[in-house]
Amino acid sequence: MAKITTFFFLFSSLLVLFLSSVSADKDDHEDQQVYIVYLGALPSREDYTAMSDHISILQEVTGESLIENRLVRSYKRSFNGFAARLTESERKRIAGMERVVSVFPSRNMKLQTTSSWNFMGLKEGIKTKRNPSIESDTIIGVIDTGIYPESDSFSDQGFGPPPKKWKGTCAGGKNFTCNNKLIGARDYKAKSKANESARDYSGHGTHTASTAAGNAVANSNFYGLGNGTARGGVPAARIAVYKVCDNEGCDGDAIISAFDDAIADGVDIITISIILDDIPPFEEDPIAIGGFHAMAVGVLTVNAAGNKGPKISTVSSTPPWVFSVAASITNRAFMAKVVLGDHGKILIGRSVNTYDLNVTKYPLVYGKSAALSTCSVDKARLCEPKCLDGKLVKGKIVLCDSSKGPIEAQKLGAVGSIVKNPEPDHAFIRSFPVSFLSNDDYKSLVSYMNSTKDPKATVLKSEEISNQTAPLVASFSSRGPSSIVSDILKPDITAPGVEILAAYSPDSTPTESEFDTRHVKFSVMSGTSMACPHVAGVAAYVKTFHPKWSPSMIQSAIMTTAWPMNASGPGFVSTEFAYGSGHVDPIAAINPGLVYELTKADHITFLCGLNYKSDHLRIISGDNSTCTKKLSKTLPRNLNYPTMSAKVSGTEQFNITFQRTVTNVGMKNSTYKAKVVTSPDSKLRIKVLPRVLSMKSINEKQSFVVTVSGDSIGTKQPLSANLIWFDGTHNVRSPIVVYAMS
Repeated sequence: MAKITTFFFLFSSLLVLFLSSVSADKDDHEDQQVYIVYLGALPSREDYTAMSDHISILQEVTGESLIENRLVRSYKRSFNGFAARLTESERKRIAGMERVVSVFPSRNMKLQTTSSWNFMGLKEGIKTKRNPSIESDTIIGVIDTGIYPESDSFSDQGFGPPPKKWKGTCAGGKNFTCNNKLIGARDYKAKSKANESARDYSGHGTHTASTAAGNAVANSNFYGLGNGTARGGVPAARIAVYKVCDNEGCDGDAIISAFDDAIADGVDIITISIILDDIPPFEEDPIAIGGFHAMAVGVLTVNAAGNKGPKISTVSSTPPWVFSVAASITNRAFMAKVVLGDHGKILIGRSVNTYDLNVTKYPLVYGKSAALSTCSVDKARLCEPKCLDGKLVKGKIVLCDSSKGPIEAQKLGAVGSIVKNPEPDHAFIRSFPVSFLSNDDYKSLVSYMNSTKDPKATVLKSEEISNQTAPLVASFSSRGPSSIVSDILKPDITAPGVEILAAYSPDSTPTESEFDTRHVKFSVMSGTSMACPHVAGVAAYVKTFHPKWSPSMIQSAIMTTAWPMNASGPGFVSTEFAYGSGHVDPIAAINPGLVYELTKADHITFLCGLNYKSDHLRIISGDNSTCTKKLSKTLPRNLNYPTMSAKVSGTEQFNITFQRTVTNVGMKNSTYKAKVVTSPDSKLRIKVLPRVLSMKSINEKQSFVVTVSGDSIGTKQPLSANLIWFDGTHNVRSPIVVYAMS
């Protein structure tokens, strides 16, 4: 771990933390913000004390002898720097110091809110091949909202002591105990040491941690829904938790600290279901920076793609060294029936509804028909706050055109709600009876109300049904193309992210409703946040069979063995820009045959091809790398990535090439032949040279070139194909995507 110091040279980028804070004393602290000051690598001399140095710099710049209210945190394990509250003039003075690499504002970031493992083929017991001893030495770092340590998912029954490589600590605060399963905890949100607590008060971190590596817990359910055994992908692995988020959000400076500590602590995989609200360049993205340095020392970072779909170019996890995960529906769905009037017509909606109206039918009222005179009809139909007349709503089932509407209806005394759900591929939990109907069924319900003198209905408890359409990308999952790098296909991979049952914190409630008094040990959540730890668990699973594989090799193995997924509609939203390489297949990933390897130097070359200047390159790389004229001419699409993507003119002919190198991790004396699969009406012309790769030994590398040409393609629909290298056993598949945007 000695090289970790150099690694966090990267933290020149860390400097990007803007902990929004304005002091109560406006005269003294007005316009102060939290900035990260990156000082490069830690000096090697024995008499150097980072904290003293940081204090000295702050005292010099601020002119204050007491700087306790200025210094937010000190980085001193894997890199040298600190976060502090500074005015703009103070920031400029520090930035001008010769020793300072860079200074950046902290950013506020957002969370991305188990039969899924069986669905993916990673079954319980002897049905799945495992390496128990290596799995037990595997450590997953979870950067999130903390954890509920008393959960059965994190019991250490049957576990031996932590792996010898573990260098972390249990700093979970009062009433928090680690064990041989949950081996480490750190809190970066506490305002003081006395208030330190890695305990999870939202449920999000507990859910993601248990999804990745929770123990197998039988008879797990959410009020009877989803009953079965809940478990993570690598139940024998250890967990280390880094709390960087609370109900107010996630601070960039805290995230950088978490990466600093996690790498130094000795984790093998990092899962982080957090995104920036905007999409910054790499040098201003704490996850991009932290992930780069993790990659440089052999730690793979897995990140949620975001929940802003189906709009295009909303994927927020864009660095090629960070594994970006989209969310899919699985073969299980929770449905709540709506039974109408006396004739008993049934409409079936999505909902995680645990409440029972005892089949009693209640009067129906449309939000727009219960509007206050001070509110517009358009707002009332959404059931927006302060728009509904409580007298017209109380004791009734209220129709709302917005998924948030039931919260207001419940406040005013409604007994239930029926919601117009334009994206009926996932369910929500509410704290009273609710069903989310498709547009067509909702129109049918409105028609029934308009044609009936006394319309009534009831909402039944949810039932679990088999979903025959899986896997499809969830409508909320963020789509590409990347707004940062047009020639890298993002997201990378798809994993289950809809209605996932996993451990939860009883210190929280399943919803944000003030009326929800439930406290549960397991809950159902949806989001790319839930998909992310699935892939982290798969990555850890692959690593147990190949402990020496680099992050890029593990990522490649997962991507090239993924289940193919088909476009389910026109435009960008249903193509590879929704699902990347396809749907994760854990069993196939442990035996990929060939992998696409990448090193830190390859990523430096890639950044040079993006015309990065030396100062920005230094922020990300953490070293003194520079871009030569030759490197600056490197095309980003020639990064040795498992997918191939290029943006072209939509009105002209094009002829582009991709250069790739594969490493043999399958069998010696194997011959791979290239096969290109396109749709029957494809306009792409694709050539692969050479078309045969003869591998004589393990770890042998061979290169090839893919040439893609075609006529004008327009801007409505990307064109795609698949390159498959086949040796009789392995199918090493790489999507090829060409697109143009208006």
